[in-house]
Amino acid sequence: MEEPSQRQKQVVKAFTTLLPYPQRFNKEIKDQHFPKFLEVFKKLEINIPLAEALEQMPLYAKFLKELINKKRSWHDKETVMLTEECSAVIQRGIPPKLKDLRSFVVSCTIGKMTLEKALCDLGTIINLMPLSMMRNLAIEEIKLTRMSLVMADRSIKTPNGVVENLLVKVGEFIFPTNFVILDTEEKENNSIILGRPFLATARAIIDVEKGEMIFRVHNEQMVINVFKSMHHPPEQENYMRVDMIESLVEEMLEANCHEQ
Repeated sequence: MEEPSQRQKQVVKAFTTLLPYPQRFNKEIKDQHFPKFLEVFKKLEINIPLAEALEQMPLYAKFLKELINKKRSWHDKETVMLTEECSAVIQRGIPPKLKDLRSFVVSCTIGKMTLEKALCDLGTIINLMPLSMMRNLAIEEIKLTRMSLVMADRSIKTPNGVVENLLVKVGEFIFPTNFVILDTEEKENNSIILGRPFLATARAIIDVEKGEMIFRVHNEQMVINVFKSMHHPPEQENYMRVDMIESLVEEMLEANCHEQ
């Protein structure tokens, strides 16, 4: 039998699936050529007209245009995959989320008055004292001021004045302090607000996480735990006992006392 001729042979071609939207992969293909372009471009020595060189390298011409238009960078970027340990060292991990640790209050003494809960507020640019407290302290010298205070509800109030160099005792330390006097509603638990001027005078260091506040005077310092704020012992009072006695019993007791 004769072998079939080449014309009679059936040529079976392998079926190749075409990629949908092939233009999407053009950028990736070009990006693969870009490092080589940079290497060639840095070593390029022009011995022929630039136009002729660009005609010979149409793809490089596009890269050059993108470099001029600052669409690409001269420096080739490289992605480095880090291990979990390296990533943790660089990022130092994420700190735990804490809740509100309440307000910072300290116990202090002004004159003969003891305030167990004086509010320390870094967001306040003044030290504030109610007018009723100033009267209880029998303070007569007050300096007039033109300042206006914007309250939390956006209302504007005018203070009565400023009391200067009032001595505030915290623990064993005494700090001279200026107070802005404001006429507020009188309450039993009225207290003062110690703002940034006082905290700066006390050279305060605040650790919000631990709830500690450090006051410093010269080379000495005092640590206050604001959650276990200093509490003064309650004032001692005299109590008397009263009993109800029937009138007849009372007469008998009085008679016995007279006989004795």
